[in-house]
Amino acid sequence: MALQWPERKGVDGSWWLRNFPKERAVSRYTMGAPAQMRQLSGQLSEGAALQKALIALVLVQCLWLGSTPSAVAEVDLSGTYNIATLTPVQRPEMYGESLYLTKAQAQKMADGFQQYARQANKVSDPNRQAPPEGGKVGGYNAFWIDRGEGAIALDGRFRTSLITTPSNGRIPPMNKTGAARMAKILADWRIIWRDPDPSVGKDGSSAWWLEGNGLGPYDDLEQRPLAERCIIGSRSTAGPPMLPNYYNNFKRIVQTKDHVMILTEMNHDARIVRMNAKHRQPGVQTWLGDSVGHWEGDTLVVQTKNFGTTPPLSGSDENLVVVERFSKTATGELKYQFEVTDPTVWDSTWGGEYPWIPSGDKVYEYACHEGNYALGNIMRGARLLEREAAR
Repeated sequence: MALQWPERKGVDGSWWLRNFPKERAVSRYTMGAPAQMRQLSGQLSEGAALQKALIALVLVQCLWLGSTPSAVAEVDLSGTYNIATLTPVQRPEMYGESLYLTKAQAQKMADGFQQYARQANKVSDPNRQAPPEGGKVGGYNAFWIDRGEGAIALDGRFRTSLITTPSNGRIPPMNKTGAARMAKILADWRIIWRDPDPSVGKDGSSAWWLEGNGLGPYDDLEQRPLAERCIIGSRSTAGPPMLPNYYNNFKRIVQTKDHVMILTEMNHDARIVRMNAKHRQPGVQTWLGDSVGHWEGDTLVVQTKNFGTTPPLSGSDENLVVVERFSKTATGELKYQFEVTDPTVWDSTWGGEYPWIPSGDKVYEYACHEGNYALGNIMRGARLLEREAAR
């Protein structure tokens, strides 16, 4: 709430002291301020006019900005972390209610990845034939994929999934409203990414979208998906909640007393957590939401809301609220916990946890389309197919 002052005369604090004597300067304008600040204000002598005025100025500024002076963090979370893991977000149904993998199961997972990596990284035959005309040339190969080399472990035990609540380790079924919304999203995606059935001519070799009515998937750059346009990363990699992706799984935390910045390697998404602040008005929505944090002992707690209509978390909407907890473990890892609430989509809260592993590597620039020339080529390809269809 903004305070309305009639006028501010002078810079020596005399106006403040005349209009806000000792009791009022301490009690009225220290509500919500840290206890240390309130105590300091009360201990000032009546003759310390300038000191008292300066503290009052600080407190009022905090009220104007919608926040109070930040509490000193007990733990420095700054650093680079790797969150790559073979552990899935949702628990495979074959594990049922079991939260933990046996050592043999974890070893089997790691061995399977190594076998895949050896096969996928074989040298390509330079004399191989070109793919058939109109056929798929492929996308990301194994060179790009970096999902880690094993399962995550917390408290010395391997996990079957990142999700821990509910007990089956899976995202709860959507309610009717959420399911209807997801059905529409999937229908739109089929249009954007083309129907996979080549029998209806939607295999990428013809301008099949001309047969429909309304705006087509290539009629406007803004019809393309957000990740394809390099606006936000895919698969909730920047979150919240922040989840592992196929590649580019580094995070970089930079911490000050008033802000915490979390840089995601993929798509260079940067979340700014405002410490001890108030959330912005509901009408002010951002791609990654409005993150506000505070300390509970040695744990950084961040609440994020005020998302746009398409948050990074698949299926969620603007009513999404995510609570995250960051804490250091005895081994120096960062324990990341998340709790997801969205009553429009799910009738119950769900969440999970997993470790962020400290890394000495650097986070380099994520160039995405390197100037987005690939997106331009997508549109040029569509125009070419449309011209061929008009012949």
